[in-house]
Amino acid sequence: MEQIEVLITDSQPMLQALITNVVLALVIFFVGRLISRSVRNIVEKMMNAKSVEATLVGFIGNLVYYAAMTLTVIVTLSQLGIETTSFAAVIAAAGLAIGLALQGSLSNFAAGVLIVIFRPFNKGDYVEAGGKSGSVESIQIFSTVLKTPDNKVIVVPNAQVTGGAITNFSRESKRRVDLVIGVSYDSDLAKAKSVAEQVMKQHALVLDDDFTIGVAALADSSVNLAVRCWVNTPDYWTVFFDLNEQIKQAYDEAGVTIPFPQMDVHLSKP
Repeated sequence: MEQIEVLITDSQPMLQALITNVVLALVIFFVGRLISRSVRNIVEKMMNAKSVEATLVGFIGNLVYYAAMTLTVIVTLSQLGIETTSFAAVIAAAGLAIGLALQGSLSNFAAGVLIVIFRPFNKGDYVEAGGKSGSVESIQIFSTVLKTPDNKVIVVPNAQVTGGAITNFSRESKRRVDLVIGVSYDSDLAKAKSVAEQVMKQHALVLDDDFTIGVAALADSSVNLAVRCWVNTPDYWTVFFDLNEQIKQAYDEAGVTIPFPQMDVHLSKP
């Protein structure tokens, strides 16, 4: 009986230290989890304030949370006296293996992060990227979704998007409409230019009087006129189609000929 009492007395400091470590470990775990959630919420609020795609916000928020929780677990185990060096090595090795297996996906993810940071385009912009053109429907974790004017959905890997040139047709508020109108060599060039200018002046969507009308080329069958004007970006295609049609009609009324490809054949006798 005395031996049991002695054993209990001798083990009291060890039990007290164990209980203290367990309590501290629990405190560290719950406080760490609370901090992890707070950090995730802060990151998500910052990204939402910058209008980042919701899918990417959720993914990065969870990534930050689990990274913080991993650190919390390591500190908790260390407080319990468990050797964490080998544990960290196992995590590092597993991360390396997963990284090698998902190398392509990780490059797409990294490219998606770059798109979010540098914002070469936003949702709704009409862009040409990765060899494809369309309106940006969404910027996802691994890919960017485009919708073409004929309602086709194109999914472009983010690495392919950032791996080449990106043309954003919607970034600026104004765009220039460039037309090439061919008139015959017999036509009066001054009259042809004047008629085209009048058509542009009368169009309600053409901005100001900043027109450019000049001879672009002396082609095989026609004199090609470069006809250029500025419009608001959303009006680009409306003005493009209208001017082509209205200039053709105005040339018909004014007697300015728009020729078709032709060839003059000369026959000679010996």
